Amino acid sequence: MTDTVERGAPVIESRPLTELDRRPTFFARHKSLLLGLIGGLIVLSSWQTLVWVGVVDDKFASSPLGAIEGIGYLAESGMLWEPTFSTLTSVGLGILISIVIGVPLGLVIGRSSVLHGLAEPLISIMYSVPFVVFLPIIIFWFGIDDTARLVIVVWAAVFPLLINVVAGARNLDANYLQVSRVFCSSRLKTLWSVSLPGTMPYILAGFRQAVARSLVGAIVAELFMGTEGLGYVVQAETSNFQMDHAMAAIGVIAVIAVLLTRGVAWLESRLTFWSGSVD
Repeated sequence: MTDTVERGAPVIESRPLTELDRRPTFFARHKSLLLGLIGGLIVLSSWQTLVWVGVVDDKFASSPLGAIEGIGYLAESGMLWEPTFSTLTSVGLGILISIVIGVPLGLVIGRSSVLHGLAEPLISIMYSVPFVVFLPIIIFWFGIDDTARLVIVVWAAVFPLLINVVAGARNLDANYLQVSRVFCSSRLKTLWSVSLPGTMPYILAGFRQAVARSLVGAIVAELFMGTEGLGYVVQAETSNFQMDHAMAAIGVIAVIAVLLTRGVAWLESRLTFWSGSVD
């Protein structure tokens, strides 16, 4: 049987799809980011509208436009850059110490059934109990200087990282370990060459949580016992009833949190693309 083509009808020749045809659109590539921006704009515009119609009193709750003016004031008065740098320094040092402690310790605990049995209840308790309740003890031990604030940041960040690393080490593919045993690798070599790369998706997932919690720890420490940092700015400006300035500092904290978490998510997608996980 042969196909007939109506006389005068145009004939459209099909061609195979190229890589350019399969390339996702800009919206598809940045869908999560764009939807987040749209959601944020909806919330901010609704908030500003409630202020304009008088439902929300901006003297006590501030407003988006007032917060923008507050950012300008903080930047001009020098109350923005140094506190931001102080907070980021605490977060950076806390994360670095947490990585140095959490990753090796998690790998060792995860690969040892005895150590896991001994440490797992304590780790779960320390992670579940809010670190804020330990503030009086930390102040009693370390005072209220930078050391105490750094201890709080590390306390907040190290346990989610440790839990994820332990889980990754315990769920390591048995084939990887079998190959290591075939080549008679030492335990240290196995941890470095097999366990560490194999648990990288878990490590980066824990790192993302640790980054967020470290920022929370830094702000809490600055609120309660700081003389610098964005948390201290929020506390001081709120005490002076400068709600626009306080909300501006909170907005800067929110932007830092988003940038840190998105940056870690980007790093996670680049380093663990082979694992098949999708952000």
